[in-house]
Amino acid sequence: MKHLFVLIALLWFSCLTACKPEREVHLASPDGRLQWVLRVTPGGVVVHGVRWRGGVVVSPSPLGLVTADGDTLGRHSRLVGSTPVRVHDGWWRPAGGERSRYRDHYRGITVDLTERGGLRWRLEVRAYDEGVAFRYLLPRQRGYDTLHITEELTTCLFPAGAQAWVTSSAQGLYRHLPVALLRHPTERPLVVDLPGDTLFMAVGEAALVDQARMRLTGEESGRGVRASLDGGEVFALPAATAWRYLMPAATPGQLVENNYLLLNLNAPCALDDTSWIRPGKVLREITLTTRGGKACVDFAVSHGLQFVEFDAGWYGYEYSDTSDATTVTVDPRRSPGPLDLKEVIRYARGQGVGVILYVNRRALERQLDTLLPLYASWGVSGVKYGFVRVGSQRWTAWLHEAVRKAAHYRLMVDIHDEYRPTGYRRTYPNLMTCEGVRGDEASPDNTQTLITLFTRSIAGPTDHTICYFNERVTGRMRSSHASQLAKAICFYSPWQFLYWYDRPAASRGDDAPATLNGVIAEVPELELFRHLPTVWDETRVLDGRIGEYATFARRRGDEWYIGSLTGEEAHRLTLRLDMLDRDRRYRAFIYTDDPAVKTLTHVHVTEKVTGADSVLTFTLPPNRGLALRIVPDKISSSK
Repeated sequence: MKHLFVLIALLWFSCLTACKPEREVHLASPDGRLQWVLRVTPGGVVVHGVRWRGGVVVSPSPLGLVTADGDTLGRHSRLVGSTPVRVHDGWWRPAGGERSRYRDHYRGITVDLTERGGLRWRLEVRAYDEGVAFRYLLPRQRGYDTLHITEELTTCLFPAGAQAWVTSSAQGLYRHLPVALLRHPTERPLVVDLPGDTLFMAVGEAALVDQARMRLTGEESGRGVRASLDGGEVFALPAATAWRYLMPAATPGQLVENNYLLLNLNAPCALDDTSWIRPGKVLREITLTTRGGKACVDFAVSHGLQFVEFDAGWYGYEYSDTSDATTVTVDPRRSPGPLDLKEVIRYARGQGVGVILYVNRRALERQLDTLLPLYASWGVSGVKYGFVRVGSQRWTAWLHEAVRKAAHYRLMVDIHDEYRPTGYRRTYPNLMTCEGVRGDEASPDNTQTLITLFTRSIAGPTDHTICYFNERVTGRMRSSHASQLAKAICFYSPWQFLYWYDRPAASRGDDAPATLNGVIAEVPELELFRHLPTVWDETRVLDGRIGEYATFARRRGDEWYIGSLTGEEAHRLTLRLDMLDRDRRYRAFIYTDDPAVKTLTHVHVTEKVTGADSVLTFTLPPNRGLALRIVPDKISSSK
């Protein structure tokens, strides 16, 4: 019985050409390897399925919506017809991404359906080489100016034996579970490990702008997952839901490399001018003093950072509904002050350093329309929206409107806590990054990090709150400092926070020694952070197994950066540099853990002349890391 359902699905797909044309629709990807099929059963149930590279990855699975009036779309349906296949093929350039440009190439159709009671609905479907996506279209029709959706029936049934990497919250721990054991809504994207040959599937949503969040829960039979909306949705017709996507891949790395599918499903950039949008590395200011702020600016200038962020407490107790974020009123729980914030902003701007202000959602919800123009007048570069509410249609709409309002005042945004991106950065690229991850402030070990890299990273920019000089790196995280260097390469974030718990020595004017719990030490490997870009021209995942090891390579201009991590087991890394220009020689700066190095962080820095024909080999111990910066030899020798 174990493979009975898979056999039924295979028979269903094999008989498609014999079925009645008025009951089914086919759509193939541009390369023909992915086929999506919709069928209306004789009883009127709408189901869809996916084949990839000749095998079934989604067996016949129900689609549909339930309304507050008791109508159920997809249960008593008739297929009216579908549009001719349309082909789109174009390229676009982001305002800073994991690649300098993205290809948007798909074959698409729109399917028209009607219910027994006369209610009409449609499915818009796109098949890309990277995956298939669809969304529900709700046309305006007689008797319906609005439609209240209470439940979504979208289901994906997988071959028997599928497992998934599951977390119940955006910043939660991941577990690897059989799909049959899923009981509670899990975060998206959900990465599924399908049985048989190495095969993976990511399931999620894109272009979620003003509707209820979709998460995924176990389907009743235990064979797959079903959409779970975070509350109801009210649509003014005509309307379209967010996209639901299915991304099959041969390796976990392909899922990450293909994550621009989510961007392609969002609207093009809505901003006429993006020249003010500035990526960079960020130092978090933790003393909340004028002296500390200026010390951070000086450190940023001397160490190649672009921003200083003032975190919670600069305008009072962040969790109080009476704290006024139009004032600089330091919370005594966090700092005795004094803080002349406007003077620090003036000083920073004079040095070419931007200032980012953290504001808790309590103040944002009350004061947003006052705060944004005020901060722009102060010369602030951006705002980190703290502890925003997520999930419901109301708060999803509020948050994305807050991003648009920030763009109006040329303010960039970082979103804190439980929000997970769905590609809106394409439309409003002032949305620089967001958390929605179990980052370093939560002390994940390398195993969790290696799961996150292949799950959460599919969603987009990841503010991992990287910490460097902190005891948790080698303590609770059971990691290493070379691992921290590698994370800054592996995790894509146009705003990359590098020293989450650390401060420059001059911040408090004392003679405190550099330690792994406070003051930044001038160790040689900080040179990597100084050079490190935060947006890229090319990204490759060279190797990886979810939760076990990973090697990422990213290029900016003619320089390459490579990061590698291990989990609980040692890993033998063979690094072929055939991505390099064969007509040039390069110099590789290699950063590895070495207990014999007499520095606070025990990172060994070596140099090696390399080229496209070079093969580097390393044996990485458990819970360790490796980073490389590879530059054309004539550039490195001139510095």
